[in-house]
Amino acid sequence: MTAPVSRTPAKAPAGRPADAVPGPAGLGKAVWLALAVVYVVWGSTYLAIRIALETMPSFLSAGARFLVAGLLLGGFVLFREGRAGLRLDRRQFGSSALVGLLLLTGGNGLVVLGENSIPSGLTALLVAAVPLWMVLLTAATGDRPKPVELSGVLLGLAGLAVLSAPAIGGDIAPAGVIVVICATLTWAAGSFAAKRIPMPGNVFAGSAYQMIVGGLGNVVIGLARGEQHGLDVGAFSTRSWLALGYLVVVGSLVGFTAYAWLLQSAPLTLVATYAYVNPVVAVLLGSLVLAEPLTGPTLVGGAIVVAGVCLVVSVSRLPSRAPRTPSRR
Repeated sequence: MTAPVSRTPAKAPAGRPADAVPGPAGLGKAVWLALAVVYVVWGSTYLAIRIALETMPSFLSAGARFLVAGLLLGGFVLFREGRAGLRLDRRQFGSSALVGLLLLTGGNGLVVLGENSIPSGLTALLVAAVPLWMVLLTAATGDRPKPVELSGVLLGLAGLAVLSAPAIGGDIAPAGVIVVICATLTWAAGSFAAKRIPMPGNVFAGSAYQMIVGGLGNVVIGLARGEQHGLDVGAFSTRSWLALGYLVVVGSLVGFTAYAWLLQSAPLTLVATYAYVNPVVAVLLGSLVLAEPLTGPTLVGGAIVVAGVCLVVSVSRLPSRAPRTPSRR
């Protein structure tokens, strides 16, 4: 990342929602670079998660991933800026902890659990629904969506129904689909909250705390599920270790930090566009590397979901209307 870590989001002009998207001229190169990282890197993490799970437990591996990444990132901040770089007030720490639990324990942890029973490509297509939930969350705070946005949400939900059809027919595990859909709701809530609560100005420090708290949350759940019983670290394959290392360095230190910075530096609707790029990368990698089948429901349902998300995001990026409620900034 080349952007200064102390950057905070600029206040929206009067009469304009805070998450309205500025024109291309209003976005710096760092935003587009961070978007490109999230587009490609996170698309590949679904494959890496699937490979790690071949010999590693679900929540404990996710917890290890984020704890190691968070400690490394925190150490980098400490080395670069001293203790002052890691200093947060209570509200900022509380916000970081909440977002970390929603994104990394509820969101990523449930994705990892779901990938135990469903293909990585299907998981990514289900996760593509995140921007649809963001529209509904925004509506719940008083900003009424445009009719076309609602049409995009309904279209995306229809796509989720098509993607879920094999679970109803028994071809894939219904529990895996349900778990991943719950993960999308939790991830959307965390992303939504990060735009509206007092987050640290130092995005690297904030990301470190989020990963540490989220990682601890995953470890606690893993221990509660009994994943430590019969655990044999020596039985972990080299392939799984490499996948976990990739998730720590590329998926978390690079990808998640870029995402956390984007949440503070770019409009939410623009950040959400990663959800219709990641599935394409994930489906292709899953098919090429793991020979995951490209079934009719996967292709058709995925195309419908992506179309709905594209519709929602493209409309959201149009100039915003005047606010309809006094409480809307």
